[in-house]
Amino acid sequence: MSRVKQYLDLVRSVLQKGTRKPNRTGVDTLSTFNENYEIDLREGFPLLTTKEISWKNIVVENLWFLSGETHIGLLKKHGCKFWDPWADESGRVPSAYGNFWRHFPVHESAPDGAGPGVRVAFNDQIRWVADEIKRNPMSRRLVVTAWAPGNAQTSQLPPCHLLFMFNVQQDERGEPMLCLHLTQRSADVALGVPYNIAGYAFLLELFSRFTGIRPGIFGHTMIDAHVYTRKADGSMAEYDHVPGLQAQLERAPRKLPRLTIDPAIRSLDDLRPLLDADTPAVMKHFTLSGYEPHPAIPFKVAV
Repeated sequence: MSRVKQYLDLVRSVLQKGTRKPNRTGVDTLSTFNENYEIDLREGFPLLTTKEISWKNIVVENLWFLSGETHIGLLKKHGCKFWDPWADESGRVPSAYGNFWRHFPVHESAPDGAGPGVRVAFNDQIRWVADEIKRNPMSRRLVVTAWAPGNAQTSQLPPCHLLFMFNVQQDERGEPMLCLHLTQRSADVALGVPYNIAGYAFLLELFSRFTGIRPGIFGHTMIDAHVYTRKADGSMAEYDHVPGLQAQLERAPRKLPRLTIDPAIRSLDDLRPLLDADTPAVMKHFTLSGYEPHPAIPFKVAV
């Protein structure tokens, strides 16, 4: 399948089978359990075409994640506002995905002579996985998790897309291809999922560049896939995502675009200078060609 038909099938599934559930936001959802699909990146880059998605926001957000930063300064510099509601007064998001991707808290025994007990250290999962794919591409341990229980159990917004892993498979010709599977505990179908698909496809393309193994399949598992909807009595209609999704189902998906990454981007370290660059300088490294989506559809965020 191409043209991200999988996303439209997900929308149909939740609208047809979803059951009404209350949740922490106070806005009801239509919810289903355990939605799964695969998208083949060899058919094009899976940026939704049934409504326009900001490619700049995809790139900047994921560069922010990969930086390991918790402060939203990089996002604000490039006009990306979607993390603003979750930042504290100092502009930090303690549960930011990249924080745990790059600095996952672990305990280590104190070295001899350094005192009793254990000390807190931090594991850089992203760098380890990027290196390990090159050392041992057939490994089944290429895992990155954003779920740190000490944080997640008390956070205002614990990670939704909490776990992803790489896996190298062989294509029909016996050539290696790099695949990525994402497990998501909570999936906002209208607002979040299109960005999740494109964001992790972008990560797959980047890691393909870092490792020299061409990109293959993106697999996606959503534990609670949901659509925000008005209350049964008709109230909170401003948060109702159903009409916008129904409008997308009436639109014909268009041909997928193609992503070209600047040849200068060869490793994780090559991304670091981009954090200091202006928006045009960043975006020229990640060129999307042939993206001709239908017009954008606004959805109000349930915070």
